[in-house]
Amino acid sequence: MPVDERTRIEPVQAGRTAAFRRTHEREALSTEWKFRVVWHEQRHELAALDDATVVGVLGLRIAASLAHVDSLIVEPERRRTGLGRRLLERAEILANYYNCHKVTLEAPAGYPAAAFFEACGYKIEAVLPQHTWKLDVAVMRKFLL
Repeated sequence: MPVDERTRIEPVQAGRTAAFRRTHEREALSTEWKFRVVWHEQRHELAALDDATVVGVLGLRIAASLAHVDSLIVEPERRRTGLGRRLLERAEILANYYNCHKVTLEAPAGYPAAAFFEACGYKIEAVLPQHTWKLDVAVMRKFLL
């Protein structure tokens, strides 16, 4: 089917595309990866709490037996106390519960964050040159099984 020149391409809010994604995403992923994808993506938010105050957070996505750390943020005064490591360990327990065999994340290559993740057992799979904010990004992983 030829492209209709009257079809507009424009930015929209994520909610505007949710129904389309629910209808078509699984088939598109199955076509892309050349196998039937069972793709039940979940998002999890873990928080380190001191009484009722949030002092650290970790965002985790789980899909197709893989977990991905989107973000790990610890309050500046609480860094280097083991709190980030504890959040990461809790994320790995959660990932293991959902039968994930691997956790992945990205960190600026050659910077303290990458060294932190290496100290937590993550290995560099690849370095993407000038990938994000024109920095080299280390794609890191840790096998759970």
